[in-house]
Amino acid sequence: MSENTSEHILTPQGQQCLQALMRTWFEFERQLGRVPLIQRLERGQFSQADYRQLLLNWRQQVIEGSRWISRCASSFDRDYSDVRSVIIGHAREEHRDYEMLEQDFVAAGGELTAIQQASRNVGTEALHGFLMYRASQTNPADLIGAMWIIEGLGQKMASSWAEQIDKSTKSDGSFTRFMRYHGANDDDHMQKLYQLIDRLCQSPDQLSTIVRTARVTARLYCLQLEEVDNEY
Repeated sequence: MSENTSEHILTPQGQQCLQALMRTWFEFERQLGRVPLIQRLERGQFSQADYRQLLLNWRQQVIEGSRWISRCASSFDRDYSDVRSVIIGHAREEHRDYEMLEQDFVAAGGELTAIQQASRNVGTEALHGFLMYRASQTNPADLIGAMWIIEGLGQKMASSWAEQIDKSTKSDGSFTRFMRYHGANDDDHMQKLYQLIDRLCQSPDQLSTIVRTARVTARLYCLQLEEVDNEY
């Protein structure tokens, strides 16, 4: 994350939450580095077939993302109407992102029906189940921890991953548009997230649940990427 992110957090409790989330992010980065798929990418051993397999699995999480975000928004009561509005706007912005991902898959040599008919892998099942469960709780403030991990991945990793994929596959960037889009746009999503940290982290208990949800999300996201190499 950017070194200047703390400028956006005003409350002492929010600052503590931000620091804890940043530690969780660094832990997540280390976990990602142990995923075989990401290791191949970082070593320049990533093939176009690897990329298609990644998109094939990733699409399911992208589709489900707008569902748990929408459920999260609907679970906030009237005392959090401002929060609900921000989260609804976020879900609206992302609910058709999967279409760009599908286009990249086809451009990379995949069949549209293959990606549309693919089922969720074990990690995606676990991640979606956890996030939908948390999103169904009353005033699920802890889900800003999940957003921190997922939006952070787009902001910090998507552009560099796209560059590495283009280099490894000798692509002109024609099939990494989804990653590049998120690399360019998730910074704005993070700005809104900083505001939500101030708004929703107002006690030590809330801080604890936010960080726990971030840690669970990080681990399940890695599991999802680990399962990309397992065909069923």
